[in-house]
Amino acid sequence: MMFKKLPILRVMGDSFSEELHPVVEEVPVAVIVNGRHTLTSMTSPVMLREFVIGYLYTERIIRSLDDIESIRIEDATVSVLTKNPFEILVSKKTVLSGCGGTSSFLDSTHLPQAPQGFQISPGVIQSAVKAGLESDLHVETGGIHIVGLFDKEGVAIRIVEDIGRHNALDRLIGFSLEAGIDLSGTFIICSGRISSEIARKCLIAGIPIVASRGATTTLAVTIAKQANLTLIGFVRSNRMNIYSGAERIAGAQTLSG
Repeated sequence: MMFKKLPILRVMGDSFSEELHPVVEEVPVAVIVNGRHTLTSMTSPVMLREFVIGYLYTERIIRSLDDIESIRIEDATVSVLTKNPFEILVSKKTVLSGCGGTSSFLDSTHLPQAPQGFQISPGVIQSAVKAGLESDLHVETGGIHIVGLFDKEGVAIRIVEDIGRHNALDRLIGFSLEAGIDLSGTFIICSGRISSEIARKCLIAGIPIVASRGATTTLAVTIAKQANLTLIGFVRSNRMNIYSGAERIAGAQTLSG
């Protein structure tokens, strides 16, 4: 369960009424890697295994699922044992639910290039964003972020919800690693701002296109241009802004500079 119904006093004009209203849950989840407290994440209490796998992968603590010996989940603690514990060095971090990101100093020159290989139409992007944001929990609570994984035909592979969009993306990446999905033939949509951390995680995972109903940041655009990631913002109705990687969008001219 990702929400609880809490008592509120609803105000409508001059009238007051006592009601129950759904409020999304936020819990601290501790991640222990090889006996060391590596991460505390303020997150939604679902898909914890996928979240931890995705986080360890996008932080390059692990390079593949083969690096993991075991994962144990007990209440709000996830313990991970790797096959080469003395080769994997990690530092303790706290991930806040405000979506600020958790990566260390971002050196964009060491990020991989986005994979090539397919084009999609603006209509496919627009339909995917609309479909992804129709989540019942998103509509009911208004308190979560959504990240959706779609194939190049615009078919939803998985929709993930979380109080933080970075956490949601890590969950999707962890899910994809376990499912053996080739992310080079997919794209993601998200409900919130595309930050540099979102762009970084997409590049490490090999996702070539990211689109959002919201805005982006200048650093995210810089990273996207350097790595040829297709970055699209303000996807609303029949409109969108393509900031980089326009060659993957059918009918669009390649952006220069």
